[in-house]
Amino acid sequence: QVQLVESGGGLVQAGASLRVSCAASGLTSSLYTMGWFRQAPGKEREFVAANTWSDGSLYYGDSVKGRFAISRDNDKKMVYLEMNSLKPEDTAVYYCAAGRFVRKYVVTAEYNDWGQGTQVTVSS
Repeated sequence: QVQLVESGGGLVQAGASLRVSCAASGLTSSLYTMGWFRQAPGKEREFVAANTWSDGSLYYGDSVKGRFAISRDNDKKMVYLEMNSLKPEDTAVYYCAAGRFVRKYVVTAEYNDWGQGTQVTVSS
């Protein structure tokens, strides 16, 4: 059974950096695409970043490109999202997701397993 547990969220000021982590268990992580999504109140869940299973490619949503970085440690079964130059509009609950043989990494339905989320709040 796959279990994803996020941690590291919090309240920061605009311009600060923050790293959120995802502990993944119960999966053969090398076969999974790992992704980060976020959801702000009243908005749909939004793609943030993905690290694909096939070739380890990295993808980012347009709103975070150049500021956020996804990484994974398969030995430790951890996935990280390093967030720099945070803006108030980055405020959301951040979710870790895992999916086998994901083709469309921006699509939430492609991911089979989700964490409970961690709140990131950026004050102006």
